[in-house]
Amino acid sequence: MLTAKQHAALRAALDRIIPPGDGYPGAADAGVDRYLLGQFDRDLPNALPMYRSCLDALDAEARAAHETDFAGLPAGEQDKLLARVEKGDVAAEDAWDNDPKLFFLKLVQHATEGYYGDPGNGGNLNGASWKMIGFEVRG
Repeated sequence: MLTAKQHAALRAALDRIIPPGDGYPGAADAGVDRYLLGQFDRDLPNALPMYRSCLDALDAEARAAHETDFAGLPAGEQDKLLARVEKGDVAAEDAWDNDPKLFFLKLVQHATEGYYGDPGNGGNLNGASWKMIGFEVRG
C-alpha cells in the first residue's frame, strides 16, 4: 500500500488541508487517511500509484528546501510548501512524475470526502465532522 514515510506525509498533508481546531479533529485524527487507504482497495485503485509518487515528491520538495521530510516540517512551512504545489511551483521538478496541481486538487477532494462523508466509509470517525456542522442522522 503506502510506505511508512508516504503515510506520514499523507497524514501531515491531510492535516494541513483540514487542520484540527475548536475542539474538532483534523483530517488525520478523523481517519481520512484510513478512508483513502480503503478507497485505494475499492474505488480508487488507479489513484494509488499517483499518491505514492506524489507523496515521495512532496518529501523531495521538503528535503530540497529544508533538509527534512514533509511530515517533519512545522505546520507553517508545510502550508507554504503545499501552496507552492497547488500552483505547480515546485523546486524538485524531477521528482514529480505527475502534475503537482492535479495531485493537490485530488488531495483536497479526497480529504473533504473522507472528512465529511459517511463514517461507514472509514473517515469521519465517530461522526466528528457531522457534529461540527450540526448534522444529525435520523431514522
